[in-house]
Amino acid sequence: MTFVFDFGGVLFDWHPPRLLQRELPHRATDIGSTNRLVAEFFQGYGGDWGDFDRGHIEASELVVRIAARTGLAEREVQAVLDGVPHELQPVAATVDLLRRLRDAGHRLFFLSNMPTQYADHLEREHEFVHWFEDGVFSGRVGEVKPDAAIYALAAARYGVPPAELVFIDDMPLNVKAAREAGWNALRFVDAAQCEAELRQNGWLV
Repeated sequence: MTFVFDFGGVLFDWHPPRLLQRELPHRATDIGSTNRLVAEFFQGYGGDWGDFDRGHIEASELVVRIAARTGLAEREVQAVLDGVPHELQPVAATVDLLRRLRDAGHRLFFLSNMPTQYADHLEREHEFVHWFEDGVFSGRVGEVKPDAAIYALAAARYGVPPAELVFIDDMPLNVKAAREAGWNALRFVDAAQCEAELRQNGWLV
């Protein structure tokens, strides 16, 4: 089988409440205020952030939009955007799983909702990103998960029939969409659970 990895929440930490508590501690003061701020800022990765993920707007426009919509100062919004690379730290156990899959000769690809500036950062800073044969970042193709178009685009780019792809993602909607596109898919919780399910499903021996 050919394995396709998501990035945020799978290979890299991605925890928006922690990000906002670190960058805006005066705003994210408790669980309630933090969760409200996450919802307002990221809009479930739709709205303004969704346009950023698709590469339809630049970071400078995103800052203006979020500030106008939420009442945050532009400098506060910029602080969060600047803090994203620090939040995206490798998950050691998943990187180890990726290494073992590579060493066993499996083909590896990625499919990630990732604005271009953060994709560029990850490629510069982390050597293991280059273990993948190829991959799709949303910001570079103008499409995002869970929209069907990005799965069709990715499968065509990989040159692999969907039935031979195993997609690993932490978001249930993205996993569901992959299955609807004819891919095999599982929801990632942690590396141990992921490897166990890969074996249970006969995708890894």
